Amino acid sequence: MKFCNNILETIGNTPLVKLNRVTAALPCPVMAKVEFFNPGNSIKDRMAIKMVEVAEQQGLLKPGGTIIEGTSGNTGMGLALAAVIKGYKCIFTTTDKQSKEKMDILKAVGAEVIVCPTNVEPEDPRSYYSVARRLAKEIPNSFYVNQYDNLANRDAHYEQTGPEIWEQTDGKITHLVVATGTGGTVTGTGKFLKEKNPGIQVWAIDSYGSLLKKYHETGELDMSEVYPYITEGIGEDFVPQNYDMSVIDHFEKVTDKDGAIMARRIAKEEGIFVGYSAGSAIAGLLQLKDKLKPTDLVVVVFHDHGSRYVGKVYNDQWMMERGFLDVKTVKDVVNTRRNLPLVTITAEEKVSDAIAKMKKFEIEHIPVLHNSEIVGAVSEGGLFSRLIDDANLKDAQVRQVMQPAFPQVSMDTPIEKLSVYINKENGAVLAADESGSYHIVTKYDIIQALGA
Repeated sequence: MKFCNNILETIGNTPLVKLNRVTAALPCPVMAKVEFFNPGNSIKDRMAIKMVEVAEQQGLLKPGGTIIEGTSGNTGMGLALAAVIKGYKCIFTTTDKQSKEKMDILKAVGAEVIVCPTNVEPEDPRSYYSVARRLAKEIPNSFYVNQYDNLANRDAHYEQTGPEIWEQTDGKITHLVVATGTGGTVTGTGKFLKEKNPGIQVWAIDSYGSLLKKYHETGELDMSEVYPYITEGIGEDFVPQNYDMSVIDHFEKVTDKDGAIMARRIAKEEGIFVGYSAGSAIAGLLQLKDKLKPTDLVVVVFHDHGSRYVGKVYNDQWMMERGFLDVKTVKDVVNTRRNLPLVTITAEEKVSDAIAKMKKFEIEHIPVLHNSEIVGAVSEGGLFSRLIDDANLKDAQVRQVMQPAFPQVSMDTPIEKLSVYINKENGAVLAADESGSYHIVTKYDIIQALGA
């Protein structure tokens, strides 16, 4: 039989997948090292188990002990899996900018999660770094992992990730691209590859709001570079000891918006459901396309899985609230009409009255009211077919010919999603604004909005 003795034995040997659409503008092939095939769905499984094993060898982590770490989620997952198999407890500190999904996953595998504020200095006693250090001092038989300065982090990638990429590319890799945070992946992997071929370029992707790029270029810790940003898992407001800046040839900064949009493109165009940092990595690579030639072979690390970001990057509302999506909504359509009042008709009025209103206001669809409640709808198309069959219906009450009420949607619904509701049988939707007033959106409105 072929089987693994436990889940930890499945870590590593992740696939290399050629990208085809999102990198079509580049002159050379681009391969993605898809790390969410690890059991914890991220590359952090590699260094998590390495740091635990080194701590055990050094006597820093003893049976029944507690693993303590500050994490954006992925390292915590790797550590938690190790803890489950090896019988340790876990306490993780994280920041309030991390996705709820990450925190829930950590809790699901038995970890205790403490949420700390993002916008404080690393030395601030409230920061997730400081809280983790304090807990490690207060809790007996505990081990503070400190992935930022724990060199077993980069050793894991020197021993595993680098050799895998070298073997998978038959040594043909010319560029390694990594969206970097703690520095372990880019330094460890890059160091191994450069030892094999010193000509390999290592490009690190940074975030605006991080000081890493400027530090790499000047050696200066410029805190004026530091400000809040949304991208998760990359960038830093200090320089972790895992960095060997001599391994990195270039740092490239990517905006929160570009990284988020690209992550969604990778999912839709490549079928690879990736996390935020993968989007940043590809966005950064595209910014550097003029530095590439047809004979190059680029490998980009895709750190984690998109399931960790379904409430953020893959949530249209979250994206729109931050101005990351140029999406027109029902509200946008309504605003172009200067909030004209909704034309309605009561169920007791005559069909001829409905026809007169359609002619007067140059409209095709009218909601039907009874006791101020929307109970149905009439449309030009529906009335036409009924009147052709029986011209006397023009004197009948609207209730006799009305169709089902138009579907109701929220004002922030993207108009691209209205196709679910607006079709051959139904020509409009209704939406209520904050005051409770209803507005109608028709096929014509959508065509006008999309063509603008």
